[in-house]
Amino acid sequence: MCACPSAFAGTTLGLPNRLGNHDIFGMNEAATSTKKCPICGKPAEERFRPFCSKRCADVDLNRWLSGVYAVPVIEQDESSDGDPPPDRA
Repeated sequence: MCACPSAFAGTTLGLPNRLGNHDIFGMNEAATSTKKCPICGKPAEERFRPFCSKRCADVDLNRWLSGVYAVPVIEQDESSDGDPPPDRA
């Protein structure tokens, strides 16, 4: 039984739902099996998607937690008036 809200029952993003198809993005199994693990390059496993194993998922988590991966940010001065910082000559 699908746990979908009644407003979405029988549809997948406005498309009719095929029997047994509960993938809201319409990806089939063949499309996911061709993806490669971003850590080692082996075929990704559905259980650990997008990775191939728990080990590769843990390697990725460790990289995030240790600061190897970082989201770039633009530092802004903490001026309270909102004016741009003065030019430094």
